[in-house]
Amino acid sequence: MVAARPCAYSGVRQDDQPSVVDKAHLRGAYGMTAVSGQRSTAASPSVAGWAAEDDLRALFGQSTAVFALLVGPTHVVEVANPAFFSAIGEGRARTGLAIAELMPELAGQGFIALLDEVYRTGEPYTGRDARVVLGTGPQAREAFFDFSYEPRRDAGGAVTGIRVIGVETTQVKHAQRLMAEHRALLEQIARQAPLTEVLDGMARCIENLAPEEVLVSVLLADADGRHLLHGAAPSLPDFYNQAIDGIAIGEGVGSCGTAAHRREPVIVTDIGTDPFWNDFRDLAEGAGLGACWSTPILARDGSLLGTFAMYHRSPRAPQETDLALIRVFTGTAALAIENHHIEQAKVAAEARARAAHDELAKAVRAERELRAEAEKRAAAAAELATRLRAAAAAQAARPRPEHCQLGGSEGCAAAAEIKIADSWGDSAWGCPTHVEEAILNVRSVFIASEELGGLAAYRNR
Repeated sequence: MVAARPCAYSGVRQDDQPSVVDKAHLRGAYGMTAVSGQRSTAASPSVAGWAAEDDLRALFGQSTAVFALLVGPTHVVEVANPAFFSAIGEGRARTGLAIAELMPELAGQGFIALLDEVYRTGEPYTGRDARVVLGTGPQAREAFFDFSYEPRRDAGGAVTGIRVIGVETTQVKHAQRLMAEHRALLEQIARQAPLTEVLDGMARCIENLAPEEVLVSVLLADADGRHLLHGAAPSLPDFYNQAIDGIAIGEGVGSCGTAAHRREPVIVTDIGTDPFWNDFRDLAEGAGLGACWSTPILARDGSLLGTFAMYHRSPRAPQETDLALIRVFTGTAALAIENHHIEQAKVAAEARARAAHDELAKAVRAERELRAEAEKRAAAAAELATRLRAAAAAQAARPRPEHCQLGGSEGCAAAAEIKIADSWGDSAWGCPTHVEEAILNVRSVFIASEELGGLAAYRNR
């Protein structure tokens, strides 16, 4: 039994056309391909059986559903509709061959074993979203099918072959995978994952979803909008990423520089001949690159955020599937980059707010310290004024004391050498230390010693 399972694309081309197609094999009633008869060894079906199969041929002749009639134990293709040959590759549009000869790649994938089982037991089999690799080499592709194997019987009820009916679900499967991957990216963006992580995951996702090998690059516009910086390119060689990191935005500067300059997609199908790549052709050749499709990533206001590029190993034009992937993921990249810019601006604003708060707190602390110092000086001045008044009162009894009168409650044993007075007429004698303290803290105090020549003489002593 073959069950559906997730698998990355094989990275091979789907659009290669066969060099020779035998048109005669595509003719027949209702567009069906009929066997010539030379390889069939099965017993002839009954008339009723022929009528039923004629109805099936009419029903599936031009249908998009896959239909084939197999005969004998080796499952020789007797009849098949165009959809069958389109699915397996029209270069193999022929009948009269056993399915193992026509499609040797099925060996080991379980489908031939299922045919053998249905032919042996006569029991039908139905598969859902079965994965199969069709073709080999460059023409190989991954596909998914809903299908059924139904036994064909002769008049006596013996199994003579198998009817194969199926519907290809590859596009549906790929769409489901795309939706799942896209949803995961949006969840990353929503939880504010680092931009490099989001872009790298997006690039790998596209490389897995693309129908053939593709190498994805995202470049980011710098702050001045004149250069492109490396964003993500997990499959491009390091020397290439380093070489284009910081390239200028301008006309003719490769695919990405030109797309950023024009603000529109630039599709270069052949790097080897396109003039946009004149300055980078050797670099691209060294990296094994043959084509590059670049699309600008624009913000909602139209400003440039960066570029999204898909590289291919050989010259190639984009298919509709490629263009769909570009549209989806260019928008996703824009969302991720804009969200990153918003978060950066928010962090910067918060940092400025914290710095302003810290400066304000520092100013408040300085103001408090100055206020405390001023209050301290005011208290000292008040205390000295009190000492002056006390000293003036004492001088009424003794004009010049022996010891300093400005020592406060603790007193001062130093000799009274200098007389000071204030504008209110109070005076006192003190030692040089306490006199200087009074002059510094009480603005109205001056030296009144006649012997010293007043304050001016004292300062110039």
